[in-house]
Amino acid sequence: MQKKVVSASRRTDLVAFFPGWLAEVLEREEARVCGPSGRVYPADLRPASVHTIVLWSKDFSNLTKNQHGLRDSLEKYDQTYFLFTITGLGGSFIERGVQPPAAALSQLPTLIEIAGSAKRISVRFDPVIYWKDGDHLKTNLEFFEEVAEHAGRLGIEDIRMSFTQWYGKALRRARKSGFSYVDPPQDEKMEAARRLAEIAGKRGVRLFACSQNFLTRVPGIQASSCIDGRLLQELHPRQEAASSAKDKSQRPECGCTESVDIGSYTQSCPHCCLYCYANPKIF
Repeated sequence: MQKKVVSASRRTDLVAFFPGWLAEVLEREEARVCGPSGRVYPADLRPASVHTIVLWSKDFSNLTKNQHGLRDSLEKYDQTYFLFTITGLGGSFIERGVQPPAAALSQLPTLIEIAGSAKRISVRFDPVIYWKDGDHLKTNLEFFEEVAEHAGRLGIEDIRMSFTQWYGKALRRARKSGFSYVDPPQDEKMEAARRLAEIAGKRGVRLFACSQNFLTRVPGIQASSCIDGRLLQELHPRQEAASSAKDKSQRPECGCTESVDIGSYTQSCPHCCLYCYANPKIF
């Protein structure tokens, strides 16, 4: 039987805010998960059933510090892959509960040590966001060069990006907060993406567009598979096979392959990101 890729998690930041729960289910080797529809399903976390644990976070300090024995609980698994979101907005009113960018970047060397290879880490510069401050148009685009510089210097090969997608709940949240978001036309986004691709290329970093395939018309940008079964098979210590089938539960343009997500939207995230599509705990 083919082993499963376990995603932890697209739905909330388990590492940053639920490390005790995550360590507990990994130790127990089973989780009961409340899915988006409200249906509760079991997730088999026995090492013999798990190909790779994929961790998504904006702050891996609980892991690097081994809080709740989280780092120890991962050692029995063949492979851990990290998706580290660093937008340059941490601590701002847009991401009030997120650590400052410098603190995030400083975690990368330890993550490489835990992963065993820089190839098992991908940085997500996601989302690129625009807003109005009075008469001035602002964006986090300028921070990309620092992210690419750090990644390239450490041997991290992949950066994934997308422009903010303003879902209904995020629009309502932004308006309630008085946030003057701007959603530029597609041609402006493509021009910005060209600049990012040039910067990434100079740093020896590959740039991927997440669920926005129009960006792949820009030279140097490929469609993203944040969870990529083919890559995870290649990186696996014994090159064991992982599913390469598209994850049908994701958006049509999402290139991710099949995985079992063990997070829940009921686990509200205190990062407080105004643009979040999930259920952030806004304070």
